[in-house]
Amino acid sequence: MADRTGGFTGPEVVLNALPHAVITVGGDGDILDANVAAEAFFHVSKPMLRRHRLSDLVPFGSPLLSLVEDVRVRRSPVAEYRVDLGTPRTGERVVDIYVSPMPEDPGSVVVMLQERTIADKMDRQLTHRGAARSVTALAAMLAHEIKNPLSGIRGAAQLLEQSVEDQDRALTRLICDEADRIVKLVDRMEVFADERPVDREPVNIHAVLEHVKRLAVSGFGRNIRFVEEYDPSLPPVLGNRDQLIQVFLNLVKNAAEAIGPEATDGEIQLTTAFRPGVRLTVPGTQTRIGLPLEFCVRDNGPGVPSDLLPHLFDPFVTTKPTGTGLGLALVAKIVGDHGGIVECDSQPRRTTFRVLMPIYTGGRPAAARR
Repeated sequence: MADRTGGFTGPEVVLNALPHAVITVGGDGDILDANVAAEAFFHVSKPMLRRHRLSDLVPFGSPLLSLVEDVRVRRSPVAEYRVDLGTPRTGERVVDIYVSPMPEDPGSVVVMLQERTIADKMDRQLTHRGAARSVTALAAMLAHEIKNPLSGIRGAAQLLEQSVEDQDRALTRLICDEADRIVKLVDRMEVFADERPVDREPVNIHAVLEHVKRLAVSGFGRNIRFVEEYDPSLPPVLGNRDQLIQVFLNLVKNAAEAIGPEATDGEIQLTTAFRPGVRLTVPGTQTRIGLPLEFCVRDNGPGVPSDLLPHLFDPFVTTKPTGTGLGLALVAKIVGDHGGIVECDSQPRRTTFRVLMPIYTGGRPAAARR
């Protein structure tokens, strides 16, 4: 196939341009070929993949093996959606699987794996933004309808404290303390209602993560081992440094609390990487922006309950007895305001909060404009 420059675009170039993993499996189960996305999916280079059989990469009884066998027998394409594909190297993943026979090579098939988490991230991010807008309206109402009466209640309790007997002062003090607690909660919710433009500039995300790490090891994370895996070649992010610190401080604090103060082997990994292929449609426009910058906070705590995971970024959702459930909702709002998405993948001893952000290119990305 000739291109506009007069050159030729071969099949390998086309396959490597696809964002989905594609492998060719021979009749004996050997892997014959793979594209770049497949190398990233299985965390193995193409030469190493060619030394393996498909059954070496997936557990015994995997649905992928039966689908490949069905295509060999029926000689017709098969598609299966939302398949739990667990691999020893990649952990649990939900994928759409497409398997097709190769007419020129009987017995061989082509397998394409489309990871569902990318599509689900887009759907969930729209839900997170809608939830944040709901909290915005609620916060504005609460600020007016609750804080003013609370100041009157607190003032009355202080006046009563001067005239009651000593044994009753504990009750007036309780009224003041609870009023203060409610005011603090409303103050935290008012952050969602703040729609003022913020100053943004190119930010070195590694400087942000190092600052967050220093805060953690000097306080709530002093009993936890931190591991950094940074890509030093990453370009900057167009963002607000203070807000990005708040995002990753919330995520690291959340990870530390999940591990618990009594853990002796607690570990938090901070990673950065370049992951091309993820693009997000900006709501209300036809613009699509790339989100190739990946920043992860990973802990070895007990994990998030499966029934809570889909609602983790919704307001007032928390597993902590004294938590407000606003920390992760605020994370989702700030990341969304920066034109990115945030997602959580959780299993026991491996919970990952993944933030995907656009590259700073010298201008302001559409999703970051106000």
